[in-house]
Amino acid sequence: MAPAMREVTVSTNISAPREAIFDFVNDLAGRPAYTDHYLRDYRLARVNPVGEGAASRFQLKAPLSKQYAELTIREADRPRRIIEEIRVGRRGRNRSLAVYDFSKESATVTRVELTTFSEPATFSDRLFEVGAAGWMRRQTKRSLERLRMIFEEPPDGPLKRVTIAAYEPAKAARFGGPSGMDPARATRQ
Repeated sequence: MAPAMREVTVSTNISAPREAIFDFVNDLAGRPAYTDHYLRDYRLARVNPVGEGAASRFQLKAPLSKQYAELTIREADRPRRIIEEIRVGRRGRNRSLAVYDFSKESATVTRVELTTFSEPATFSDRLFEVGAAGWMRRQTKRSLERLRMIFEEPPDGPLKRVTIAAYEPAKAARFGGPSGMDPARATRQ
């Protein structure tokens, strides 16, 4: 018997252009600004936090559990949709998807719909997910409300962002050579 797929959908309307909202959600470095109420120990898994291939790792603050997850952006169709693949649990055996849909309600209002799909891998994982749909609905609804507040009532200070530890962009390799090296000087040596 195949495991049942759990689906949870939440939505909100945000008074902002959908391109701006899409760009903000598509940047995983800014994700803690509106999801840190249920994601702990959030960190980037790759240097580029934007668009397809961007990835992050975190721990879900679920009741009575300690589930680790890795999220990867699989598809980014600007400004319409973002599809994220999430691997949860031991060795990432439980597969989940998060689909953000951005639709224009009017010239200044965007409807953001977030649908999460979860597929437990084993019988014990199915038992563990009993009641998880309600918890996920509450957490994702709250995250969309926090996202709405970022655009409609911006905070006074900077938003929470994450980076890669000890990564210095100015020293990163560029075009196959070390950063800061003059290509003309490199050929003379």
